[in-house]
Amino acid sequence: MYNTLIQNGNVVTERGIEPLDIGIVGERIAALLTRGTAVDAQEVINASGMYVLPGAIDIHFHCRAPAYPQRGDFATETRAAAAGGVTTIFEMPISKPCCATGDVFRMRKALGQRDAYVNFALYGAPGLLDRAEIADMVQEGAIGFKIFMTAPPAGRDDEFEGLCLPDVPQLYQALQLVGETGRVCVVHAENNPLLEWHTAQLVAAGRNDIFAHGESRPPHVEALAIATLLVLNVSARTKLHIAHVSGKEPLEVIRAFQVAGASVTGETCPHYLFFNENDLARVGPYAKINPPLRMVADQEALWGGILDGSLMAVTTDHSPFTVEEKEKARTDIWRTPPGAPGVEELVLGMMDAALMGKMTINHAVNLISTNGAKRFGIYPQKGTIAVNSDADLVIYDPTQTTTIHEDMLFSQAKACDKLYAGMSFQGRVVRTLVNGNTVFVNGEVVGARGGGKFVRPLEQTLQEVE
Repeated sequence: MYNTLIQNGNVVTERGIEPLDIGIVGERIAALLTRGTAVDAQEVINASGMYVLPGAIDIHFHCRAPAYPQRGDFATETRAAAAGGVTTIFEMPISKPCCATGDVFRMRKALGQRDAYVNFALYGAPGLLDRAEIADMVQEGAIGFKIFMTAPPAGRDDEFEGLCLPDVPQLYQALQLVGETGRVCVVHAENNPLLEWHTAQLVAAGRNDIFAHGESRPPHVEALAIATLLVLNVSARTKLHIAHVSGKEPLEVIRAFQVAGASVTGETCPHYLFFNENDLARVGPYAKINPPLRMVADQEALWGGILDGSLMAVTTDHSPFTVEEKEKARTDIWRTPPGAPGVEELVLGMMDAALMGKMTINHAVNLISTNGAKRFGIYPQKGTIAVNSDADLVIYDPTQTTTIHEDMLFSQAKACDKLYAGMSFQGRVVRTLVNGNTVFVNGEVVGARGGGKFVRPLEQTLQEVE
């Protein structure tokens, strides 16, 4: 007897697309059955004509909890994740105060356990350079650590204390400390002195228009930071992952080091793949993101990077803000915070690309699920459809079309989701299951607040079981 049986679907396994039925017992996949096998189940879901995918794992995500509920929190933003077919989010350590100590980590974990509709993992910030605090966060289950190579935004020091390391000696020490833990270190790579110099030139010239933001952070600001980071890591020997690679120049630096044997991975985001600097004129401050949207040639380079494996993941950097905060930039681009929502378009965007022939469906699944699970140590618990893996699944109908409009979205920041407004994708997320339970179906979130589980790297889980 299975709790749930998913019948007649085209199941995307690591072997390919297979005509299988999926038997679920409790939170896990108990059996992959030849289609049509006669079995008993309490609930039967018919996925005829649809793909069954492993749930997406968004390895770069921001909830804003607990300090800014008007922007979003673990409840609102994980509801949005469920609606988008994302079954696990990796929450970044920007919080108030910054998630740089074991105590703050425990507080954020408790918030997620109370509020999350999907599974969640937490990054820690290592920038206090305190080995004991880093070890405490590892013991609590940190999925990895995050560093900014830029200075804290003005007025937000407490949110970034322990996270921002613009000075190279402190950056190197943090890399060494994270390296000792065996966890992945994710880095927001922009060269701070060069960034500040470019910004000062523009401010002195009286520039505060929407395009000034991108000009303050040209591609070489990102490329130089990545080069510095990878040179330091020759001796620090940390598992490095470069966040939100935005264009050709930074990608070429990563490729050069990979060819030389460096163990470094990178991600890009849908907004860099689907949009460019021309969209700034269309949506204004709602397209202000760090690093900024770049040129069409950068988009093309990034598609090449995900197709040849130079970039191993596509992730959202989902960043909710309010309309009021974004509208401040109508008269001064420097006054609004950078970031945009996007978790509800991740699966849609990559599946659309696959259905349009830009890549295979298996490659798309690897980019949004399997590769991240493997890199961060939660595979095969997550990121694959296999016996004994968690039943985190998405049923996707390739015959329908999804057009984005505000009323269909669940993020607290849905009114800021201007980049995707009116955009159509081939296919639709019909149902999302988390830990064997349906949390989203046919446009409605039906899961329970607090139904998501905290996810820690698998080797830590195994050590505790032993």
